[in-house]
Amino acid sequence: MNDILLKTCLVLLVLTVPACATKINDEVATAKYLQESRNTAMEFRKKLMGVQKAQLESVGAENAIPVCKVVAPGLAAEYSKDGQQLKRVSLKARNKVQGTPDAWEKEILEGFDNAQRDGKPADNMEASTVSKDADGRWFRYMKAIPTQAQCLQCHGKPADISAGMKAKLAAEYPQDLATGYSIGEIRGAISIKRKIN
Repeated sequence: MNDILLKTCLVLLVLTVPACATKINDEVATAKYLQESRNTAMEFRKKLMGVQKAQLESVGAENAIPVCKVVAPGLAAEYSKDGQQLKRVSLKARNKVQGTPDAWEKEILEGFDNAQRDGKPADNMEASTVSKDADGRWFRYMKAIPTQAQCLQCHGKPADISAGMKAKLAAEYPQDLATGYSIGEIRGAISIKRKIN
């Protein structure tokens, strides 16, 4: 009888330890990667906004489009290494190839919009999870991007955008959806996807 009980306990232990280990690993990964992702998102945003501000001041809004079209993806590529991917996504993407959210990102962006409608400030909105797909396990993080005053020249309401800028945007982004925003409104998010080893 004791032998059967011991074997049963061992079988149960063998079956439950991997589940417990996975839960602990998820918690460790979340704690480890959450702060790193926050720091990365903040650093990326600060660098990009610095370049945008300098370009707007030196060449004007119409000639600063390459900052978002070329510099931002290049900067995102610099942060996309060592099993980490960084990109900017939006429900109203300007560049559909680079800015269209996947299913999880879309769900989070919609949640950010709902939270903002409920009065929550965009500056503090973030989300994270651990997910699994065919390529392995991932830590996912998103940080909302609130529209700043300098953004309105390209992303504002039609009355905020000059005729020259509208013409340039139409030429550069014929299927542009990334307009109509007001200051503080969520324009999109920085999305980080990091491989969990």
